[in-house]
Amino acid sequence: MNRPARLVPAALVTTAALLLTACGSGDEDGSSSDKIKGADRGSSTSSPSPSTSAASDGRPEIPFPSTFTMNFERWTNSDPKLQAILNDGKEALRANHAAIIEADPDATYVAFYNSGAALDSSKKWINGYVKTDDSLIGVVRVFEPQVSVNSSGLGVLFYCVDEGKGFTKNRKTGKVVGTPDGTSPNLQYRTTLEKTSQGVWKTRSVETERGACGQ
Repeated sequence: MNRPARLVPAALVTTAALLLTACGSGDEDGSSSDKIKGADRGSSTSSPSPSTSAASDGRPEIPFPSTFTMNFERWTNSDPKLQAILNDGKEALRANHAAIIEADPDATYVAFYNSGAALDSSKKWINGYVKTDDSLIGVVRVFEPQVSVNSSGLGVLFYCVDEGKGFTKNRKTGKVVGTPDGTSPNLQYRTTLEKTSQGVWKTRSVETERGACGQ
């Protein structure tokens, strides 16, 4: 049984410039704001999410219980700048999920890795779970990252999320609910990130499309 379809909104923030039909598409030369070109998908290694994450440069710790895991596959790039975008994009996603589990839309780590419209949407998404008293359990797979820098200097990061082994669990009743039959557990995230003066690539816009990614 899969996680309910409402777990990830159909579109957190619509970004007209970010249009890609499915993970894995895109050209290999140049860069632009409407397609990921020259994106390096990195190595074939899988990078499981640890229970917590914190950097020595003062970045906030993101707590995760043992009952929920996010596995990031091939989340590496030979270009240090693109790797930095991957790293902070990963933490933005982890932060939002951790805040659902902690029932804390105002968690420091959410605002640390999100800004503007993306931050507003993240808080609304997290609040939806707070109101229904739901948490997250299981395993989520994050794969097929595509990353580049567009002509405006913004980071552009697309990736796929497989929720097939992730679920919601009500804190009061203990009821576990999954994605309805006939609904794809896979989503494609299309995000833009902007580097701050502190060197953090904050996610500023997010769009998701369910069923846009393969297995």
